[in-house]
Amino acid sequence: MSREPFADVPWRQTRYPGVAVHFYASDRRTGRVVALIRMEPGCGYPAHKHRAAEDVVVLQGGYRDERGEHRAGTFLHYEDGSIHGPVGAPSPDGLPCVLLAVAHEGVQLLGG
Repeated sequence: MSREPFADVPWRQTRYPGVAVHFYASDRRTGRVVALIRMEPGCGYPAHKHRAAEDVVVLQGGYRDERGEHRAGTFLHYEDGSIHGPVGAPSPDGLPCVLLAVAHEGVQLLGG
């Protein structure tokens, strides 16, 4: 077994260096997405605005955004209209951040 617990996930690299995603569900009509997101330390998505609520569970490592640093085991709820730019945080075990995100009506990218 690999040292990285999520190594067998069929990750798809994004256009953002060090960021990969695996979609479990995606509805282009509504924008609803259920996905695993992996961010290497120092790498992340550009700031984005939520079109409805987004729920996040940090499964491994952690990330930073405007609300602070969020570590494995943390549940976060971002309200409709909230804006943040998550960036993978260094982890003592050297593993990347992995989170499960449910964006109820998608996001609007504000940069990048």
